[in-house]
Amino acid sequence: MLDTNTDGVDQRVSTGDLPSWERIDERVLEAYERNVTDEQGLVADYIPELAAADPSQFGVCIADVEGSTHVAGDAEVEFTVQSISKAFVYALVCQEFGHTEVGRLVGVNNTGLAFNSVIAVELNDGHPMNPMVNAGAIATTALMPGATLAEKWENIRTGLSAFAGRQLSMDGEVYRSEAETNTRNEAIAKLLKSYGRIAGDSSGIVDIYTRQCSLRVSARDLAIMGATLADGGVNPVTKQRVISPIVCRDTLAVLATSGLYERSGEWMFEIGLPGKSGVSGGIVTVAPGKGALGTFSPRLDSAGNSVRGQKATAFLSRSLGLNIFASDSEGDRHDV
Repeated sequence: MLDTNTDGVDQRVSTGDLPSWERIDERVLEAYERNVTDEQGLVADYIPELAAADPSQFGVCIADVEGSTHVAGDAEVEFTVQSISKAFVYALVCQEFGHTEVGRLVGVNNTGLAFNSVIAVELNDGHPMNPMVNAGAIATTALMPGATLAEKWENIRTGLSAFAGRQLSMDGEVYRSEAETNTRNEAIAKLLKSYGRIAGDSSGIVDIYTRQCSLRVSARDLAIMGATLADGGVNPVTKQRVISPIVCRDTLAVLATSGLYERSGEWMFEIGLPGKSGVSGGIVTVAPGKGALGTFSPRLDSAGNSVRGQKATAFLSRSLGLNIFASDSEGDRHDV
């Protein structure tokens, strides 16, 4: 991996300003109204507790880097963060160990296979490849600072709470439900340990990973967490610095290539923003220098991504001129 370390150089680059407060409010409400009656997709059922989710729930929120939020629908309803936690734990680990070392240990390349693939680990000589698939996320969780498993877990909980700007708590029922169906993650962790990619108690690391996925958030929380990445690591509500601007850059780069698993290319083509989805129906999407979107709707497509969330995000990306590849934001807004 190329060593392109530029620590000490301020690399925060804004892609421009968001439209007016009134326009954002109007567009968030429109994104909600356009998609609230869409009943495509199915609620996740491979984790029994998630199967009980209300498929009618749908929330949309935009948080800007000034700390303002714009909401519609069920934006305050809490659900478990699931795989979205991967992005923020990765950021915390990068903050601790740095760009080059985490890139070497965890990797940044898309596997092109399912998020829970065992074959991907074997094909790459035990390397996790990237932190957004389960193997990479388990390896990342193992790297969290802490002398004990309990300390690692508390550092994750407090770290994600700092991103959200409030104390997050774990959903015990979802945690127990996931822990009872964790066979594949246990196997992945043992495989990584056999290759020397993680040290210590592999079952204990999987337990921490399961706990982090079971933290409760809302669409509003996701928007604020994403806006912290958009603002160079400063939470726009609490004004607390959570991570450095360089770590934000690295995290968003990984999300751009791997945040939606095997659908990441389609996501970037249609939406043009770094994002991360979770099997509970949440999606966080970041517009660097501007803010972030948080959506929640439990109906998922075949890849495990929220159907309504994807459509609402695509509409807002285009109508608000957020696509990072668009050289003329006004020219993109007609295609919604």
